[in-house]
Amino acid sequence: MRFMLIRKADKDTEAGVMPSEQLLAAMGQFMEEMTQAGVLLGGEGLQPTSKGARVKFSGGKPAVLDGPFTETKELIAGYCLIQVRSREEALEWAKRWPPLDANGEVELEIRQLFEADDFGEEFTPELREQEERMRVQAAELANAKR
Repeated sequence: MRFMLIRKADKDTEAGVMPSEQLLAAMGQFMEEMTQAGVLLGGEGLQPTSKGARVKFSGGKPAVLDGPFTETKELIAGYCLIQVRSREEALEWAKRWPPLDANGEVELEIRQLFEADDFGEEFTPELREQEERMRVQAAELANAKR
């Protein structure tokens, strides 16, 4: 089962306040522990919404809204993507988040990703094969650009 640990934004992340050396070390240790346990698939911090944009569709037409966005409680500052055996295991990893982050006042959201089997018969063998080809190709192209 794959889960995303979503680190919610706060006034500091939205202001672009960079983490301290101690927090970077603690986050590095946490990520290393997940790597060594074989559960980490990826994770990154995100730039503030002042450097972002939203694309909203109305009547099928896109409109771009540049950041910053005001409701920090609804914003994301970063994420970790993990693969574990259960929701409970995902929660156990989330509970180990470094307490230095946001002076111990951080909020994480845990969300399970859809897997192919979740879509039922509508996700035909042909569509599954197409998705797998796309994933392989995307990984190859990303590696080629490094």
